[in-house]
Amino acid sequence: MSTVSPAAERLLESKPLMAHLGTCVGGRPHVAPVWYHYLADEEIVELVTTGRKLANVRENPRVALSIQQDEAGHARWMVTLLGTATVVEDADETDAARRRINAKYDADQDAYADNRLIRIDVGSATVRTYDDDLE
Repeated sequence: MSTVSPAAERLLESKPLMAHLGTCVGGRPHVAPVWYHYLADEEIVELVTTGRKLANVRENPRVALSIQQDEAGHARWMVTLLGTATVVEDADETDAARRRINAKYDADQDAYADNRLIRIDVGSATVRTYDDDLE
């Protein structure tokens, strides 16, 4: 049985939207914007990052990812994913994922070369639409 509904998959893959990654270490939550790529066949989200987000995932792999599309400050839909993150140390896999993500967001394919790949295995997904045209 699929964790991510077809409706949620369609929304996740629809546009290059900003996601917010939530991590927590030592009872201190941290939320930061990230670019992402969703792999529907595997129900995995890829992102590349450094800094506090990467350090937190290394210490506590339980994460949340929130994506929302709005127009003029009015939400059209939101998807929240909860899952387990893994830092991928393979340089070739990281480069390939970075290129996919950079292409999605119209960035130079070699931008952010110092970032590390994180794959999130989705455990649960919640979708909510606020626009009747999306249902």
